[in-house]
Amino acid sequence: MLRREIPHHEQAGRVIRLSRSMLAPAPLSGSDELTPLQPFQPWTEQMQPLCYWDDEPVALLVESQAESSWIDGRQWMSELSTGWFSLLSTALQVGAWLENHRFCGRCGAPATKLTAEFAMHCDACGHRNYPRISPCIITLVTSGEAMLLARSPRFPPGRYSTLAGFIEPGESAEEAVHREVFEEVGVHIDQLRYHQSQAWPFPHSLMFGYFAEATTRRIRIDGVEISDAAWFSPRQLPSLPPPYSISRELIEAHLARWR
Repeated sequence: MLRREIPHHEQAGRVIRLSRSMLAPAPLSGSDELTPLQPFQPWTEQMQPLCYWDDEPVALLVESQAESSWIDGRQWMSELSTGWFSLLSTALQVGAWLENHRFCGRCGAPATKLTAEFAMHCDACGHRNYPRISPCIITLVTSGEAMLLARSPRFPPGRYSTLAGFIEPGESAEEAVHREVFEEVGVHIDQLRYHQSQAWPFPHSLMFGYFAEATTRRIRIDGVEISDAAWFSPRQLPSLPPPYSISRELIEAHLARWR
């Protein structure tokens, strides 16, 4: 459904209106449902050509203030089918980049938005800025069928998830898995197995998903990023992350092995 080709030659199409993580709803033709895609319309210079959706060109309009009827990106993702995730993820990440890089990071002069690629160009010094992508690891630690899940102080009540963290400069993804797991819960691991990746638009992460087997089971939480952690069996699970997340994908893949 999503075609990753920037429609820079198009002059009209669908539009996504975005402010921070809020997206404007529009009525879905012939239905009472809502869509984040605005009707086909002429594009203005303020709009960023984004992609094609169902072969229709789509542009992004970043606005300074959301209206009261706008819906948060996470809510859109939870209510729409999983096929929409790639479109919303792209819009949210490009929108955050456009909002945060209006000026050159080298000399401070105003930057010019290019249309044929995702780039902001500085006419003053020639520096060109591209969307920021922050590599992260996310890991499901297991011990046989048991899963080590943890909760952040920012989570909704009762929710537990897999362990995650940013990859540091000079560090491989596998080194980051070992470091993050030990820092957050004090557990040693081996048998790392890469599963898959996911672009995570809050605001610009690229998640590398791993499985790892624990060699120790005693938990020691850091008390900062992690407020609680525990081992859970497939028959007794807490509230889990939403289905569109790679964390949930890791958990479901592990559960499928033990059914």
